[in-house]
Amino acid sequence: MVVRGDHTSVDFHLVVVPPKTESVVFSIDGSFTASVSVTGRDPKVRAGAVDVARHWQELGYLIIYVTGRPDMQQQKVVCWLAQHNFPHGLVSFVDGFCTDPLRHKADYLRHLVHDADVVIHAAYGSSKDISMYTSIGLKPEQIYIVGKASKKQHAQAQILSDGYAAHLSDLTAHGGSRSAQGNARMVLPRGCFGLPGQYTGLRRRRSAKRTTSYPMTAQGPVDGVLRARGISPRPASNPRV
Repeated sequence: MVVRGDHTSVDFHLVVVPPKTESVVFSIDGSFTASVSVTGRDPKVRAGAVDVARHWQELGYLIIYVTGRPDMQQQKVVCWLAQHNFPHGLVSFVDGFCTDPLRHKADYLRHLVHDADVVIHAAYGSSKDISMYTSIGLKPEQIYIVGKASKKQHAQAQILSDGYAAHLSDLTAHGGSRSAQGNARMVLPRGCFGLPGQYTGLRRRRSAKRTTSYPMTAQGPVDGVLRARGISPRPASNPRV
């Protein structure tokens, strides 16, 4: 967006989703990486993490990534997701530095649930994320935790003691998971994040096949407008009259 008077500009990303869109949340730090920082020298990805995220995408869920990291690390984190072929999704960052990242993540998810009418079907993270997910109303059977957890926390969430690979086997078994009931697949393209210089070309090649993510009406804008960082939605083209 460019201000006409002084030509200053601001970059932002807007995603429009239908009400009751079902989603799956992943907390990046601690649940995806085997090291502390995703901005280091290509930290190792937990085995099976990408496959689990792809599984939920294939079932039609909107993938949401949350982190307590400042937005100045957006490019590095999204590039890291792209390098390891994580599926497309919304990525939330903190505006500047935050002394309480868990509270920031909880506030962001609470906004999606209460203001944008998004339904969180399942959520993944480390043991420190249990209280955050519980605070937004998720039940223990909806919370999946990787890594170490105390005995008390075993009653508060599903602990993936055998890792993502074993969990994926349970999800793909009969009755292990179901398809999303919303149409999140129409909001974001299927596939993975694109590396810098690749996504633009992909967008141009597919521009002729786009459809609107949700029908527009004369009464006003569509409900459920989400502001998120790290994903560039493709606006529908308007024919000239």
